[in-house]
Amino acid sequence: MTWIRTNSIAAIGVALALAACAKTDKSATTSDSAAGTMASDSSAMSAPAAPALSDANIVAFLDGANVTDSAAGKIATTKGTSADVKTFGKLMVGEHHALRVAGLDFAKKANITPEPPAGDNSKADADAYIKSLNDTPKGAAWDKAYIDHEVTAHEQVLQTATRAKNDTQNVELKALIDKAAPVIQHHLDRAKEIQTKLTPAT
Repeated sequence: MTWIRTNSIAAIGVALALAACAKTDKSATTSDSAAGTMASDSSAMSAPAAPALSDANIVAFLDGANVTDSAAGKIATTKGTSADVKTFGKLMVGEHHALRVAGLDFAKKANITPEPPAGDNSKADADAYIKSLNDTPKGAAWDKAYIDHEVTAHEQVLQTATRAKNDTQNVELKALIDKAAPVIQHHLDRAKEIQTKLTPAT
């Protein structure tokens, strides 16, 4: 059984190659100097930053995260065997639904149509995760896998939300992210607390 983690909007990595050409008639001192200069130049070069997220990308990301966590939480309320897991699932349903409503209200008022970035596969990952939750038998292993996923997912959401706040120039969208961040942080903290209580699945 494979647990599939929901992908947040990942940064685009770009590999840079540097070719070196050394002349055989150079002295050891010259070669060392050239090598040092090349190493310095190489370390100064870094992969270009990922393209900025548009407001439509940000709204799509937030909505997708809320939909997935709400759906997973609903499953946890019935398949969870730990009281903590059941309660956490109920929390996810209620608070992520409220966050989604706020996000969609903002998008409607701002006339923004949610649109994931090109090549984003988070929807497929989320669907596969929900399917895995439904297909896996309930028990201690289910509880552990669910909570482990929630820890990772909320960490990713917070990271992407921080990036989104830096990318957008929309003051109201920044405020929406600021309002949501403490809620997500609370979810992460609670998931970590539950995680320490659960016996590792064998």
